[in-house]
Amino acid sequence: MSVNQGFMRIGEVHAQLRKLFPEVELSKIRYYEDKGLVQPSRSRKGYRLYSDRDVECLREAIRLAQEEFVPLRVVRLRLIEQGLLAPANLTSNTRQIAREASPSVVSAPAPSPTGKPVLSVVGGADGESSAPVKEYFTTNELLATTGLQPHEFNQLLAMGFVTPMVFDGETMYSALDVRVAAHARALLSRGVDARLLGSLRRVAEREMGVVDDLTLPLRQGGDASREQVRAITTEVAREVAALRTVLVERELLAYLRD
Repeated sequence: MSVNQGFMRIGEVHAQLRKLFPEVELSKIRYYEDKGLVQPSRSRKGYRLYSDRDVECLREAIRLAQEEFVPLRVVRLRLIEQGLLAPANLTSNTRQIAREASPSVVSAPAPSPTGKPVLSVVGGADGESSAPVKEYFTTNELLATTGLQPHEFNQLLAMGFVTPMVFDGETMYSALDVRVAAHARALLSRGVDARLLGSLRRVAEREMGVVDDLTLPLRQGGDASREQVRAITTEVAREVAALRTVLVERELLAYLRD
C-alpha cells in the first residue's frame, strides 16, 4: 500500500489483481479506465491513485467480463448498481443502450435515420463486403445481412460481439459489427458453441493490450502529433496482427501433421 493517503499506484493494483487473474495485463487497467469502469483519482504530479473501492471495482469488472461474458457497456451499469462506481456520467443514451443490450431485445426498428448512408450490401465469397456498405444498420438489417437467427444474435449481443448505438431513439449497429456478426455466424453454422467465441474476443482484447503497451510512450509526452500517433498505432496493430496470423498458420501446419 502506498503512503500517499492510503491510495495505491497502478503497479500495486496490478500486482493485487494478478493474484486472482494471473493473465491480466497492466494495459487492461488503463483500458478499463478509458471505458469508464474505474475512476481513480490523480496525484499532483498526475499519477493514478486507486482506493480500495477502485480495486474492488476492477476485480468485479474483470470477473464479469471474463467469467460471465458481460459486455463492457453493461459491466459499467452493473458496477453502478453495486455501488462500486459513481454514476456521475450516466446519460440517458447510456441507459437506453443498456436496455437495448438485454438478451430479450430483438425488435423491428423504423427505417434508418435521415442523413445516414443507404447503400446496398453485397457480400463477397469470403464473407467480406465486396462493395461499399451502409455505415449503420438496424437490428433487422443486421439479421438479414448476416443470416443470424434472433437467438444467435442475442448471444453475440450479450457477449459483447456487437455494440449497439442509439441515434434519434433508434438502435443501430456499425458496418464493423455486421462483419463481426457475419464471421461469427459462419462459425455458429458449423455447430460451434457461442460461448467458445468469447475466447476469440478476449484474444483480440489482449492483442490490443500489446498494441497499447507498445505505443504508450507516444501518448505520454512524445512530440508526435495526434495524426502521427494514430498512424503509428495503426501500423503497429497491423504488425502485431501479421505476427499473430503467421503464428496461427504455423500452429495449423503442426496440427495437421500430427
